[in-house]
Amino acid sequence: MCAKWVKSGAFLAFTVYLLGQQYTPVNNSYQYGGEHLTPEQREGRNTWYFWTGGGEKFWRYTAKITHGVTDLLQYVDSRRHATRFRTMGVINDPDCVAATAPDEYGLWMDVCKDVQIDGIPSKSSGIIGLRKFPNPHFDKVTWDVEKYRKDPASVEPPYLIGMSCGFCHIGFNPTKPPADPEKAEWTNLSPAIGNQYFKEGTLFSLTLDNKDFRWHVATKQPAGTSDTSRFATDHIFNPNAINSIVYLANRPFAEETMADGSVRQVHHILKDGADSIGTAGASLRVYVNIGMCSDYWTTLHDPIYGVARKQQPFRIALARKDCADWRATEARMANAEAFLKTVKPALLKDAPGGAAYLGASAEVLRQGARVFAEACATCHSSKQPPSNLTGEPERIAWFREAVAKPDFLDDNFLSNDRRYSVAEIGTNMSRALATNATEGHVWEEFSSKTYKLQPPVGTLTGLYNPVKPSKPISFTPPGGGLGYYRVPTLAGVWATAPYFHNNGLGLFNADPSVAGRMAAFQDAMEKLLWPEKRAGAASVWTTDVPSELTLSGGYRLKVVQGTPIKLLASINAPELNTMRNDTFFTRIFGWLIGRGLLRNTLLRRNLAPDFVEDRGHLFGKELSDADKRALIEYIKTF
Repeated sequence: MCAKWVKSGAFLAFTVYLLGQQYTPVNNSYQYGGEHLTPEQREGRNTWYFWTGGGEKFWRYTAKITHGVTDLLQYVDSRRHATRFRTMGVINDPDCVAATAPDEYGLWMDVCKDVQIDGIPSKSSGIIGLRKFPNPHFDKVTWDVEKYRKDPASVEPPYLIGMSCGFCHIGFNPTKPPADPEKAEWTNLSPAIGNQYFKEGTLFSLTLDNKDFRWHVATKQPAGTSDTSRFATDHIFNPNAINSIVYLANRPFAEETMADGSVRQVHHILKDGADSIGTAGASLRVYVNIGMCSDYWTTLHDPIYGVARKQQPFRIALARKDCADWRATEARMANAEAFLKTVKPALLKDAPGGAAYLGASAEVLRQGARVFAEACATCHSSKQPPSNLTGEPERIAWFREAVAKPDFLDDNFLSNDRRYSVAEIGTNMSRALATNATEGHVWEEFSSKTYKLQPPVGTLTGLYNPVKPSKPISFTPPGGGLGYYRVPTLAGVWATAPYFHNNGLGLFNADPSVAGRMAAFQDAMEKLLWPEKRAGAASVWTTDVPSELTLSGGYRLKVVQGTPIKLLASINAPELNTMRNDTFFTRIFGWLIGRGLLRNTLLRRNLAPDFVEDRGHLFGKELSDADKRALIEYIKTF
C-alpha cells in the first residue's frame, strides 16, 4: 500500500506541500506555499516547478554531441552562484546555497534541499527549473573530472540535469520584487510571468568566444527570448519572447479543424498559434522540445545542426505507446492546466511605490479608455461585441460603452487571440515563418488543419536590405500555415517590456524593480506610439568582430565584422554545408563571402530576409500626442 501511494504521485504532492508551508503566503498568484490551491492545483504546480519528463537524457546527449558547447551540468557550476542573474539571466533557487568546495566527484554543485518526484529523489541544480538526477550510467571507477571538463563526451558524469517548464516561465514577481536579484526568496517569484531576463544564448555558447560566428548569434539573442526552433532546427534564427501566462481560464477559444476532420475549440499559444490542438497537446510539445522521449525524437531529425537528415513528423500515437515519460507527463497535464488557471496578472497598484505612477486624473483615464476602445480593443480585448454587430461604427460604439464600465478589465484576457498576417501587422516576420509545425515536419501533428490551410500572405515589399539599403527586399513567404502572429495579451503589460514577439521594441535594462520596469514600459510605449523614436536600421543584429563559421566538412568560413547575423543564421544549413571539402573551389567561395562579395547570393537564399527588429505595429501612430499620453496612462492600469 505504501509503495502504491508513492507511485501515485500523492507522496510528491504531500512532500512538496509540506516544504511549501515554511514560506509565508503573499497572494494567490505568486507564491510557492499553496494552502489556497486545491490538491489538483498543487499537483499541477509541482509539475510546473519540478517535472522534467525524462528530458535530462536529452541534455546529456546534447553535451556529448556538442562536446560541451551546450552542457547543463557545467552551466549550473556553483562558482557562478553569486553572478547567475547578472551574467546568465537565471534565478537562484531559494532552497539552495553556493558550495564552499567541490563535491566528492570534483564538481561544484549548489547545496540544496531534497524533494521527491513520484518517489524518485530529486534535487534542484541550484537554478530554478533545472533539476539534478543521478546518472544511471555513471561509473565511479572511470570518472575523471578534468577529462569531463575538457570533453563531456569522453566520460559519463555522476549527475544528469533536466529542465522543467519553470526554467523559462518562472520570473520575478513584479508586485514583490527582490531586493537583490541574486538572492530572491520564493515570495519574490511568479510562476508564469516568463523569465524576462534569461540570456538563453549563454546556455548554447558555454565554450565559445567571439572568434566563432555562433558566439555572435548567441550574444545578439535578446534577453527574455527563446529560439524554440533551435531543436529541431528550421534554419531560421527566430528568438521569441517567453510567454506570460495569465487568465488562462478567460483566454478566448478558436474553432480549429483537427487532422482527423473533427472540430475543436482550442487556444492559440505559440506566437504563431502553431500549437493548435489544445492546451494539453501544446504543453506536451514543449516537453518533447526540452527533451522528453528523446530516444524516439532524436531519430526524426538531426537535432543540433539539421544537416544529416530531413525532419520526419513526431507521431503522438507512437510516443503514447512506446514512451513511458509521455504517458506519465500526459497524465499530469490536466492538473498543470488547473494550476495555471489560478495565475492572474500583476497589477501596478499592488506593487511597492506603484501608486506614484498612477497619478493620472479621472478625466485623462476616461480619455485613455476611449482611445483604447477606438484604436485597440478590437484586437486587445477578450470581451467582444455580439456577433450581430458587424459594422465598424457599431462595434466601436459598443467598445466605448464597454470600457466605461468598472468591470471591463476584470477577467479580460486583453486579446482576442486571433491570428493576423504579417502583411497587416508589419512586425519582423522571422518567427512567423517557423516551419516545424507544417506538413511533413517534426511538429506536424501538433498543429491543426486550420493552421496549415491559412491563405498565403502574399509578397512583402519594402523590406530593409542591409547589403544594399537603396534596393529594398521583396519576399514571398511560403504557404502551409506560415506568415501569421496571434495577438498577445496586454494583461500586466506594465511589467513585461520590451515588447513585440522578439523583445525588439524598447529598452532592456535588466532591472526587475518597479522603477526599472516602469522605465522600460515608458520607453517601449513611446516607441510603439511614436515610431520615429525607434532604432530602425540600427536594430539589425550584426557581428562585432571578424569571426569564423566551421562547416560540417571542416571548412572555416570567414565572416567579416558587421555581417548581419541573420544573413547566415537564417539560411538553409545544408546549402552552406555542401562545402564539405577544403578544395580550391570552396576556398575561393569562402574568400568571396569573407570579403562580403557574395552577400547578395546569401540574401537570395535567406529563409526569412527580415532584418529590422523593431519595425511594424504602427496602429495608433496617427493619434494626437494628447491621446497617446492618455492611452499610456490607461494601459498602466492593466
